[in-house]
Amino acid sequence: MKIRCVWEHNGSDSLLYSDNYIGAFTRGATKDIALSKMADEIKSYLNWKKDLAPETFEIEIVQEKLSELNIYDADSDVLFDTEKGKLDPIEYQELKALALRSAQDFLTLYESIPDKDRSCLPARQTFYGQIPRTAFEMYEHTKNVNDYYFGEIGIDVDNNGTILACRMRGFELLEACPDFLNNSVFEGSHGEEWSLRKVLRRFIWHDRIHAKAMYRMAVKTFGFDVIPNIFKFNIISTASLTTRQDNAYPAL
Repeated sequence: MKIRCVWEHNGSDSLLYSDNYIGAFTRGATKDIALSKMADEIKSYLNWKKDLAPETFEIEIVQEKLSELNIYDADSDVLFDTEKGKLDPIEYQELKALALRSAQDFLTLYESIPDKDRSCLPARQTFYGQIPRTAFEMYEHTKNVNDYYFGEIGIDVDNNGTILACRMRGFELLEACPDFLNNSVFEGSHGEEWSLRKVLRRFIWHDRIHAKAMYRMAVKTFGFDVIPNIFKFNIISTASLTTRQDNAYPAL
């Protein structure tokens, strides 16, 4: 299996995204560290999708983005080369279904946590402020990019209701636009380029990055036997719950 990767970095800290397994990603203090995690990430991602993973993987970097952003905190502004050009209706429906399933699974994970205001995590400050520590804070952060993401492609929607409900509402408003499958490229906030394909990928990626953080926090706080591993993360012991990159916040 070939994993096509987009490498976004600021010279050291690296984000790797798969452009053919939409939403799959790894992070590392170097490119090599991020690369070393990619095969396991794809296995976890395919397990979540209920797809079979092949025995071997070949990783190919197809695009590089040198960024001035704080990659350590998973800040990102890359537009994939593959996120340009018209969308096929079937491709759109498949990606939309995955984005909605991701929202539903994130909501299910959140609802499974016994005390949504309890956390074992210490306080940590970033450029953006205090990182979310509790399940409630993580859920609100993840849900509340809805108006931001849709707004970057000209769709005016709010964050009311559950993460699933507000995302569904955004897609309904999007589909009322006659030419939405043209997948036009928009210049959004701070000069960042956006397209519908990017919005779809960012929802799935953003859910995944914060679902992993929520799951890590929850199993460390409440135990593996209490919290379901809905996203099929490859985390098997509390010894693996404190890595530098995978606990970074706040990805937008």
